[in-house]
Amino acid sequence: MKQRRILILMITAAVATVALLVLPVVAKTQVFFASTQFRPIEEQQFIRDEILHPFTEKTAIKVTMLNEDYGPFIDRLLAEAKAKKSNTDVFGTLHGDFPDLLANGIPQDLKNLPALPGRTFIPELVKLGQMNGQQVYIPWTQATYLMVANKKALAYLPTGVELNALTYEQLLQWAKNMHEQTGGPKFGFPGGPKGLFGRMLHGYLYPSYTGHQVQKFNSPEGIELWKYLKELFKYSHPSSVIYESMSDPLLLEEVWVVWDHTARSSPALREKPDQFVAFPSPAGPKGRAFISVIAGLGIPRGAKNLEESWKLIDLFTQPETQVKILKGTGFFPTTYEAINYVPEGALKILAEAVTKQAGATDGIVTLLPVGLGNRSGEFVPIYTDTFQAIVVQGRPIETTLKRQEAILQKLFAETGAPYPQP
Repeated sequence: MKQRRILILMITAAVATVALLVLPVVAKTQVFFASTQFRPIEEQQFIRDEILHPFTEKTAIKVTMLNEDYGPFIDRLLAEAKAKKSNTDVFGTLHGDFPDLLANGIPQDLKNLPALPGRTFIPELVKLGQMNGQQVYIPWTQATYLMVANKKALAYLPTGVELNALTYEQLLQWAKNMHEQTGGPKFGFPGGPKGLFGRMLHGYLYPSYTGHQVQKFNSPEGIELWKYLKELFKYSHPSSVIYESMSDPLLLEEVWVVWDHTARSSPALREKPDQFVAFPSPAGPKGRAFISVIAGLGIPRGAKNLEESWKLIDLFTQPETQVKILKGTGFFPTTYEAINYVPEGALKILAEAVTKQAGATDGIVTLLPVGLGNRSGEFVPIYTDTFQAIVVQGRPIETTLKRQEAILQKLFAETGAPYPQP
């Protein structure tokens, strides 16, 4: 009987040992990470599965990530600051959101925290994160928007056109050629409710035609811009008003030529890199405007888990992590070690196009507006509402621009925000 009890105890101990071996890692600390970036479901899933899950297994730090629109994101951080109770440990958002967050005392100074070894940040991006003598964010990602085309479309380019020096007028002729010679529209853009076509309107077309994003919203040059868009829309795929990302339409060959964020067109290039080409956005009368999008990582004042929060920032900025994010989402690195990695396939196609766009001799760098605070979500809809009214609904250009300009000027007057560059 005694031997039997000993045997049972030994078996129980063995079972318990095996159970401990197969149990998942129990998180010792939870970090709440709020982000305005990686909002599409597939991007969220990639970050959780490929970046955060291995981090938790390695460190026992559980990360809860909330991806939200700019308005709710800023409202919540402001509410936490007012209540002097920060539930957020780390936040990631665009450069333009930080001045208003700083004015409300939300981000803490990061310059005295431990060094992040093994990476060299692009100096210009580090400087952008320095405000009022503080390092309010660590450079996280950079991105832009490009044109992508199915190689089938190249046969319909207007004679003598250089793809990397395309103009908007040439794009119109290209779209017309494809429409007339293939029997249907082959140009498309992400004009759906969650699409990014609004960025093309305020950050690409307006500066390319008027030299400014805001100041000449209602101007003779602005009127010419909207006349151009009405004409281009005739040769655009009708589903452009509902598309939210151009990757699937490209893969399905509903469209052959598109404009979109690098992260949202890259899935098509990753799946069929030999089928597509990427190239800079077109130029208008004033030049080739393009948006440079910088996102940073910050820590709120009063964050409860400072050490763990810094470990999360360390994770996101490691070169190997940044290369993984580039491969998985199309967002570009902020460290030289990661940028010096020579991408292949789709990444090489995008990287070369980004470099050509950034180095264009007629380039106009466009920055997103700063200082709008929790009203930043009102900026882009002014442009997309104008598009709906003039191009989709056919309302008069002059009266629509006059009405929308008043809304735009009121937004900047009431927030005190400076006009964005240029």
